[in-house]
Amino acid sequence: MSRAQRKSPALRISLTLFLVIWLFMAAFPFLWTLWGSFKVELDFFSITDWTDALTGPRTEATYGSPFTGAGYEGAWIQEEFWRAAINTTLVCIFVVCTSLTIGTLGGYALSRSGNKYVFWLLITALIFRAMPPITLVAGYLLPFFEWNLWGHLATTVIVLVAINQPFTLWMLHSFFTKIPKDLDESAMVDGCTRFQAFRHVIIPVMWPGVITTGLFSFLLAYNDFAVTAMLLSKENQTMVPKIASFLGTTQTEGNVMFAVASVVSATAPLFVLVLFFQRQIVSGLTAGAVKG
Repeated sequence: MSRAQRKSPALRISLTLFLVIWLFMAAFPFLWTLWGSFKVELDFFSITDWTDALTGPRTEATYGSPFTGAGYEGAWIQEEFWRAAINTTLVCIFVVCTSLTIGTLGGYALSRSGNKYVFWLLITALIFRAMPPITLVAGYLLPFFEWNLWGHLATTVIVLVAINQPFTLWMLHSFFTKIPKDLDESAMVDGCTRFQAFRHVIIPVMWPGVITTGLFSFLLAYNDFAVTAMLLSKENQTMVPKIASFLGTTQTEGNVMFAVASVVSATAPLFVLVLFFQRQIVSGLTAGAVKG
């Protein structure tokens, strides 16, 4: 047996141990928050004994059980967190659909254009994407107030699309450039128009890349705080600003647990989404290997 073979079991054990520790450290904050969401505030944030967060003595004394769903009930029903969830869903749907529509058409057109302005257009888009979103939002506030448009979901969608579009354009352009132009030309030789070739030939090949880009657009809208906090009224808040509003009223007992329960509620769909689209995400990120 060679020296390399003798070391391989130890190496595998070390790698496995490292992976287990890394996964535990990565998942611990969410798992701890999930556990604490079923406790009362005095247990989960106990400063006398941290084990109260595990055993829940005050939770059991109050509700007769070491676990309670009072945080979820208070957040979703008492504070109407469900409205924020609906608002978030609407914003994400419109941001993703608009960004992908503009991004796919624009990215395809730029990838098939031989003009020199394409490079400078993409560089300009990248510069705007690199700017902090808060600097761009400030420019919208005055016209939105003057035209009585502040506080509505539609205006927030417009701003999020404007902020997200450069990234979407860059990402989809890079995907389209990896697809040989021969596919377009073959389709048009067979009688398709440029748009028909784009719709029936290019998009099916590009589908993993479109899904990957759409997921990133969704995450931008879903996790955004700066734009939604500045442009939405209290009645139209999305989930992240709503959670922040719970944390801003910590002097009221129970509101912190509303925030904890809301964090779990807002995070859980992301895990499901990534697990559901994991194959498409991997395929989209490796779409550069497409060949005609």
